[in-house]
Amino acid sequence: MLYLTASLTLRLRLATLLIWTVALLSAPKIVGAQNQVMGELEFEGKTKLEQDAGVWVDGNYVGYLKELKGNKKVSLLPGQHEVIVRQSGYLDSVQKVVVQPGEKRLVSVTLRLAPTAVVPSVTATLKLNIKPSRAAVFLDEKYVGHAGEFGGKFRSMKISPGKHKVRVELPGYRTFLTEVDLLANQETEVKTELVVGSIEQNTPIIKKPDS
Repeated sequence: MLYLTASLTLRLRLATLLIWTVALLSAPKIVGAQNQVMGELEFEGKTKLEQDAGVWVDGNYVGYLKELKGNKKVSLLPGQHEVIVRQSGYLDSVQKVVVQPGEKRLVSVTLRLAPTAVVPSVTATLKLNIKPSRAAVFLDEKYVGHAGEFGGKFRSMKISPGKHKVRVELPGYRTFLTEVDLLANQETEVKTELVVGSIEQNTPIIKKPDS
């Protein structure tokens, strides 16, 4: 009886080892097949303005333009996709792109100043110290840029005095919401580190920019 039990245990271990070996040998083939099926978007912005602009693909925020490469590259299933590139004070750049299997598709972006853009004559200064710095920032429910644009020694946001709602969002993190009330020429800083959460916790504005 002891011999049979030991023999059965050995067979089970050998079977488990065989399954893991097959899985490991198959993994590169599966990844390679996925790479052949998926297409990729490459982004080109001629100036710093475009490079710091926020990017939405099929209604979902994916980051700011110049970071979307390497481990943050945008891989998509073949077919038509809508790409929106957005920067505060400028008209949205909206493009329909068709992605082919295994193809790298270049998306070139040039932003134009919005005719309705107005700079207040009297301003206050808002600085942001947000982690991750790639998070999208909304002022009074309007997208204004990613957090990294408004932090550091020489970076800030000029806004009109008074009360403003500040919302910071990034897919996979909980939304951060606060309110500031600034006097003319006053400077304040909002500092926080986003808490890891679920994309389902994000509000609709992170999925589709408010126009």
